Amino acid sequence: MFTKHVYWTWKKQKGFTPLKIVGAEGCYFYDSNGKRYFDMSSQLMCSNLGHQNKAVIEAIKKQAEKLMYIAPEFGCDIKDEAVRALLEVMPEPLDQFFFSTSGTEANEAAIKIARTYKFPKYKIISRYHSYHGSTASSISITGDPRRYFAEYAQCTIDGIVFAPDPYCYRCPFNGEYPECDVECARYLEYIIKNEGNVAAFIFEPVVGTNGILVPPKEYYDIVKEIAEKWEILLIADEVMSGWGRTGEWFAVDHWNLKPDILTTAKGSTGAYMPLGITATTSEIRSFFEERFFAHGHTYTGHPMTLAPIPAVISEYKRLNLLEHVRKMEKFISKRLNEMKEEHKSIGDVRGIGMFWAIEFVKNRDTREPFATRETFMNGKPSVVSEISKAAMGKGVYVIGPGWGNHLIIAPPLIATEKELGEAFDVLDEVIEIADEKAES
Repeated sequence: MFTKHVYWTWKKQKGFTPLKIVGAEGCYFYDSNGKRYFDMSSQLMCSNLGHQNKAVIEAIKKQAEKLMYIAPEFGCDIKDEAVRALLEVMPEPLDQFFFSTSGTEANEAAIKIARTYKFPKYKIISRYHSYHGSTASSISITGDPRRYFAEYAQCTIDGIVFAPDPYCYRCPFNGEYPECDVECARYLEYIIKNEGNVAAFIFEPVVGTNGILVPPKEYYDIVKEIAEKWEILLIADEVMSGWGRTGEWFAVDHWNLKPDILTTAKGSTGAYMPLGITATTSEIRSFFEERFFAHGHTYTGHPMTLAPIPAVISEYKRLNLLEHVRKMEKFISKRLNEMKEEHKSIGDVRGIGMFWAIEFVKNRDTREPFATRETFMNGKPSVVSEISKAAMGKGVYVIGPGWGNHLIIAPPLIATEKELGEAFDVLDEVIEIADEKAES
């Protein structure tokens, strides 16, 4: 392999040797030695339909034979078909779409649209445990430590403010849900009032990479009330939480929340093609009828990236995946809570649908974490990295961010109870690594 000629994402380059993958099918992928791995994190929480879905592959083939590319200024059949399919599942009143090629770009577009629409207001509120992408704007609104490196390189934008997360296990206000007053939501108004010039609040309805944080049921009612009072836009980043991952088409559907802008990617094509979608209301679109829309890419609305959308939505429906996810939620919750009882290093398990986290602690009584952001910045290995590596050795691929203390349980939505059970058996075994390091 020509490893030394490739930049590898989010890591020091020295000494890294990637595992070579030669095939995948269903919930599994295979390396060059023929070893099989269960995809417990759906790669990067994106392979929602599993690997090699025949209907989606056929849709891509047909489009390749018909029209591989046309410039963004032209219409084409697949653009019409994709929009028609999206309108069937998008939360109302989102019915206007900008197409890019990643969730990062979808958020980049959302920021530009929001700031233009709300001019002269320009500030964007995000949250500390968020991840929104890697371009200048999207990394600027990212709360996790990867932002720090971009700041060192002066590759961020101004006007970004961070708010606390609905992180009930580690409440920033020391509350204890359900007795707490959901101060994490109410504090948003304090920020808006004192910052001034706030255009929008961007949030992951269920935080993804940074811990699968499911908010209290009152959280979004409070956020919506504050947003309406102060006339700021709500931007829902559903790059990970969308497309059935939580048991609804989009996570905002759980709270009947109607954002002004919604961004998504990953599951929109099942990760079979690189696509980002920025959806807005007609009201926002009408603003640009007589104003210049200053955004675009060579690959905006690329026919090949749009080709999977109708087939993917059809497959979600044919396989009845939303109902399947709700069923698997009960199984996953039961199994993870049983593991929590068995392992002293597990401080918390939380999630919704097929979107869960296992959080590890050095001391369960004090909730002292194994790692901190400083641990990551200093380049020290984390416990979750050790667990991930051990699980991989036993044929289970599960992500544990190096700056965190949690594993992300987000298998393909087609995964069966039997497949999940076998993967959990492996995790049950390798979690002993953390138990050995935990305090009694």
